[in-house]
Amino acid sequence: MVLTLYPEATFYRRHVRLLFFAIALFLLSAPTNAQRVLSEKQWIEQLNLKSGLPEKLLSARSVVFYNYTVTEKELNDAQLTFQRTGIDAVAYFELDMLMASRDVTKAFADYFAKREMTNLVLIEKTETDYRLTATTINGKETVIEPGQGAWSTSNRVFSEALKELYRSAANAQKKQNLLINDTPETGLPINLIVGKRNEFYAMDLKVDNLSVQKTGDEAIDTELEEIFKANYTLKYKMTEPALTEKEMRKQGLTYVLCFVHCRGAVGKELLGYDMSKSESALVSVTYPETTQQLKNIPSNTTVFKFYFKHIDSGNVFFGTKWDADETWQQALLNHLRGMKVELRIN
Repeated sequence: MVLTLYPEATFYRRHVRLLFFAIALFLLSAPTNAQRVLSEKQWIEQLNLKSGLPEKLLSARSVVFYNYTVTEKELNDAQLTFQRTGIDAVAYFELDMLMASRDVTKAFADYFAKREMTNLVLIEKTETDYRLTATTINGKETVIEPGQGAWSTSNRVFSEALKELYRSAANAQKKQNLLINDTPETGLPINLIVGKRNEFYAMDLKVDNLSVQKTGDEAIDTELEEIFKANYTLKYKMTEPALTEKEMRKQGLTYVLCFVHCRGAVGKELLGYDMSKSESALVSVTYPETTQQLKNIPSNTTVFKFYFKHIDSGNVFFGTKWDADETWQQALLNHLRGMKVELRIN
């Protein structure tokens, strides 16, 4: 039996593929204001990784984000290659910092604008290979657009990936950046907190209304609301994913629930905790039921940490204890149950 594919069927299949592509792009790009959780790989693979190099890679400033397992030697090798190529990499940050939360990404976007950074270079390292990606910073608080063009190469040998970047850039662009640092500049501060930083709970939440922003995922949002119904007896409102803080204020909401999602050590650094001593494990206060317990979580384990932010002032309230946890559900329960105990809320 021979199956004949008629022109109408070809037309239908082509348009179905286009429809699925449009739906996928929509899911990646909307809602842009929601506090969605993406892994490093998911965040990078929003890009079109088969495009060319950023057109100003060799004539404007770049910022580099790298996986925390990349060694100091590998960073030095990268910077020397960038210097030779003409990539003016003026700052280096650990990769999971960039997508730790919407507020963190926005803080980085502001930092890029102030330092006139144009290009984003990403260094990923897995057990099997390395991937280098270069794209343009979009000038918005999201840093990148889903589907925007990016150049990318992968290799199990880091030096070979760096050589490919050098060859591609040398063949495509004229080197205009000349005064480039010899060594990578790391450890630069990022100011996430606009207002005052407080390691206690906001007493005003006893009377003020809290915005609990949905994610856009129906199952997660249902579970989120159930946790609040069972554990938060104060005033709150479930708000839509795309709602801005300005729009929240128009609805009479004074505080908003926020979180970071990254390695525990990075979360503490971003939120301004004392990081003067190196700790292989972080002690977290947890509430598996209603009784407080202590839990040791390795500092390089990815965790969630919730906190409240006053919308008008930007003041943040982290609670009296470090209460991060490995799932968003338990981290949220830790924060809400700890608040009930501290503020003596029934």
